[in-house]
Amino acid sequence: MHVGILAQLLSFREGYRQAGVSRYIEYLLRYLPDELSGGDQITAFTGDASRAPERVAALPAGIRWARTRWPTGKIPIRILWEQLAAPVSALSAGVDLIHGPVNVVPLVSRTPSVVTIHDLAFLQYPEQYPAMQRRYLERMTRLSTQRVSRVIAVSEYTARDVSVRLGVPESRVVAVPNGVTAEFYPRDGSDELARFRRKNELPDEFILFLGTLQPRKNLPGLIRAYARLQPSERLPLYVVGGEGWMYSEIFHEVKRLGLEDVVRFPGYAASETLPLWYSAATAFVYPSFYEGFGLPVLEAMACGTPVVTSDRTSLPEVVGSTGLLIDPDDPDSIAEALRRLTSDADLRASLARSGRERASQFTWQRTARETAAVYRDALNDS
Repeated sequence: MHVGILAQLLSFREGYRQAGVSRYIEYLLRYLPDELSGGDQITAFTGDASRAPERVAALPAGIRWARTRWPTGKIPIRILWEQLAAPVSALSAGVDLIHGPVNVVPLVSRTPSVVTIHDLAFLQYPEQYPAMQRRYLERMTRLSTQRVSRVIAVSEYTARDVSVRLGVPESRVVAVPNGVTAEFYPRDGSDELARFRRKNELPDEFILFLGTLQPRKNLPGLIRAYARLQPSERLPLYVVGGEGWMYSEIFHEVKRLGLEDVVRFPGYAASETLPLWYSAATAFVYPSFYEGFGLPVLEAMACGTPVVTSDRTSLPEVVGSTGLLIDPDDPDSIAEALRRLTSDADLRASLARSGRERASQFTWQRTARETAAVYRDALNDS
């Protein structure tokens, strides 16, 4: 079996595009080779954003890298490459199966294919996407899921969403959850964490949000909920993440509510610093309206940080009973959960223990193993 992974969105450059789907691709490349048979091969079709010798060297040596000369960092060029050049490149490389890891596969290719769907937020919240991007996602995701042999969904919730919204038979949709790597563990009391606190001038206690600044993360709602806490109840709130799109309301709410001194925006966090951010925080809050999986919640749990998150979409599936679930539409619900968590050390300790235990069930090795099984099923059906 020779698998070609369309890894144009793999990026080792700092910025919000390195988060999310790029990390999914990177971790698949890191762990898939161990789950394939001896004669199996992987070719990663990438662009310029993956040119980082030290990061590539850390991935398994057996991966074949096929970098295009097309400037696929530009979205229209990447779309053209996926649909026109990728089928030819896969054929030339002798690929048996194409994996589109982010919603889309080449529609004209005769090579069997698999697609991963991370979420259908563009259908749930179309107003949050530019018109051209929304139309592209709606059309190409729908066509791709109809064309492939198997659809991988990153959660049971997303699997149901794909079946209901896109009309894909349940028999062709497989839920393969994301995972968390061994790098995510508590750093409490370590010299590394002490240096990180000093470098970033962090207080002893603070509340953390970590994710791309975009509408469905519900950050204006979080700011309004935080404002309902009494000043004596407010630990500093750190909103860590790169600026995505439609984020101006976040800063407007901070200013309107007079919270400039207690709400801080350190910006994008490099991947190697994420365990330190989680470990340094007193509590992690993630009041998103919609998540296909919600990887930051899992990573926080693995680092022993108690979690407050939403009671909808995939997030209860990830957290189970090991976090405080809130109604993201209700600022009072968010505020009360923050109040409980920051004032009750015993509750924090209990959730930290149970969260770590639950997070241990989600590994990228498991993701890779179950993904490899999907590849085999897809080829058996072709």
